[in-house]
Amino acid sequence: MSHDHPQGVPLPTARPSAEPTAPRPADGPAVAPPAGRPGAGGPPGTQVTPGAGTTPGSQTTPGAGAATAAAPGAAPASGATPASGAGPASGGAAEAAAGAETPYLELLARGASADAYDRPVLVARAEGRPAAEVAALRRARDLALRVRSELEGRRRREEELSALFATAHDLAGPRDLDAVLRAIVQRARSLLGTDVAYLSLNDPGRGDTYMRVTEGSVAARFQQLRLGMGEGLGGLVAQTARPYVTQDYFKDERFLHTGTIDAGVHDEGLVAILGVPLMLGDHVIGVLFAADRRARVFERGQIALLSSFAALAAAAIDTANLLAETRSAVAGLERANEIIRDRSAVIERASEVHDRLAELVLRGGQVHDVAAAVSEVLDGSVSFADITAVPAEALEASRAGGHAVPHGDDWIAAVTASGELLGALVLRGHPVLDPVDQRTLERAAMVTSLLLLARRSAAEAEQRVRGELLDDLLDARDHDPRLLRMRAARLHADLDVTHVVLAARLDATAPGGDAEAEARRRLWSAASHLASTRHGLAAARDGGTVLLLPLPPGGSATDLARDVARRLSTAVHDAVTVGASAPQEVLSSGPDQVAVAYQEARRCLDALRLLGRAGDGAAAEDFGFVGLLLAGDRDISGFVGRTIGEVVAYDERRGTDLVRTLDAYFACGMSPARTKDALHVHVNTVAQRLERVGRLLGEDWQRPDRALEIQLALRLQRLASPPRG
Repeated sequence: MSHDHPQGVPLPTARPSAEPTAPRPADGPAVAPPAGRPGAGGPPGTQVTPGAGTTPGSQTTPGAGAATAAAPGAAPASGATPASGAGPASGGAAEAAAGAETPYLELLARGASADAYDRPVLVARAEGRPAAEVAALRRARDLALRVRSELEGRRRREEELSALFATAHDLAGPRDLDAVLRAIVQRARSLLGTDVAYLSLNDPGRGDTYMRVTEGSVAARFQQLRLGMGEGLGGLVAQTARPYVTQDYFKDERFLHTGTIDAGVHDEGLVAILGVPLMLGDHVIGVLFAADRRARVFERGQIALLSSFAALAAAAIDTANLLAETRSAVAGLERANEIIRDRSAVIERASEVHDRLAELVLRGGQVHDVAAAVSEVLDGSVSFADITAVPAEALEASRAGGHAVPHGDDWIAAVTASGELLGALVLRGHPVLDPVDQRTLERAAMVTSLLLLARRSAAEAEQRVRGELLDDLLDARDHDPRLLRMRAARLHADLDVTHVVLAARLDATAPGGDAEAEARRRLWSAASHLASTRHGLAAARDGGTVLLLPLPPGGSATDLARDVARRLSTAVHDAVTVGASAPQEVLSSGPDQVAVAYQEARRCLDALRLLGRAGDGAAAEDFGFVGLLLAGDRDISGFVGRTIGEVVAYDERRGTDLVRTLDAYFACGMSPARTKDALHVHVNTVAQRLERVGRLLGEDWQRPDRALEIQLALRLQRLASPPRG
């Protein structure tokens, strides 16, 4: 800000409504002001009266008197001419007044400082010029200073308007918000001539205002200030939405001083501060400041100018916010369009799968047809897997959550019906799966369960027929074997191969009520499904389920019982205990063969439950000599063979006496010393024979329970074998 005019001379705020009147000197006539309006134009072309001294380029108006001298106390005659009787005195005064304007016009022309306007008066006094001439110079000086002041004010207003126009132009361009705010603060500082200018913005989240842009600041703490609402001059402006100005910040008690704010202002060395609010509608969003490091009075025009900059800053912030929101919305739309484009193909594939799956259901397709259709759509290998071929943890997670779950590079979707696991659809080689494709796999699993349920419903009649056939095998004693074979053949069962009868029962279900009935139904359903897939038979009986299954080649009744127990337990989500009979040959040969085998399986089932082995499967051969009591045919030779068969075979191959040594060893109370006396051999021979027995029967052969079984087997073997000569 320029300080060329004398301190205290106010800036004109409005154009004068009438021509200024020159003061009348005490020693001469009144002198009219120049015809041109002060401040309305530059010195060149200024109009003067005839006879007055003119400068080159000045225009004259013939016949027009600028002013007419009058006698003391008389009013001048309007429109008087030089010939009207004016005396020499009046003519000299007019000429002096006209000559007095010349040096000041030159000062105005070259834009001299305010101090230079006192020089012509001082020179005239020093040269001893007439009082009238000195008075004329003083009047001309005052007029020139008024013209200079108005010209200076107009220049400042022109600069202010130019700055405001430039700032408005900045707002119209695609400039960064920070750049626009910095330009506003820089221009405000330059036009107001302050040491520092800065701008703060309100933070609604924290309820305070913080520094956003500073210009001329040198203190880091000041640049990082945060002002609470109502704290400091800025906080007061932000709270009241009114401009505030202080000539001396630290002496002003109108606002709340805080240690943090005062320390920042002190670091910056600020004294005089002007703050105006940044308004958006009725809301204050920040404050624009201009500050000096010395005491200063801010004029109304300067306050108005800073307010104009604040309005532009608020508009810039609002525009930037709207632009940011628009860009964000556009970016969101672009992302949405990308997602729509990306998903369109997936949705189209999903629609294709839906149509194909619906067609499969309507035309009675099979499970493998569903897997093939999904494989084409998902561009991968999809297959239906039995529950035993799928990782149990992943299968349970899919069943519990109802969604396909990843497992390594595969995805697994459980196929369930009424809480029962029927299997799973497995997509292989897809570590990452699109959500829509995941939903497609899940929908395919649902369709698979529907197909399985439909197939199960269709098979229930067949299962009932299977159950009736098994019931006849269990109960009837006089059926024609030929008819039994024919009925079994229609059910794809072969009664002439080796079978095992298995008794299965749920153990955890409380007896009685709907829960038990539902549990039994699920067990029968799962057992029927298992029997149909194994070309066997199943029926509900005695509170559980009985199955008649072919014995796999190379398998044992024990292995089959354990496998069935595991499968049924997994299918019904509960512990199922299974007892098995010994393998049965040609079931149709004896009418009561299946019934006897079923009783043996029941006894094994009861033994498992009494031994606390719920959820397990076993046959009579697994219970040692107790199995002799459980087995229906008292398989003594089988028991002997399982217990000491290795020792007997060794004696037969090598001609040794291990069996006789064992018999003597037990008869002598398991004492090697007494045994060698009974056998009439050396004690080392006894030790060597017993060591050989241990290698044949296992390290635990002398454990009490094993020793008991071995002794029983020795006696049975001795009873069954002819005496040796």
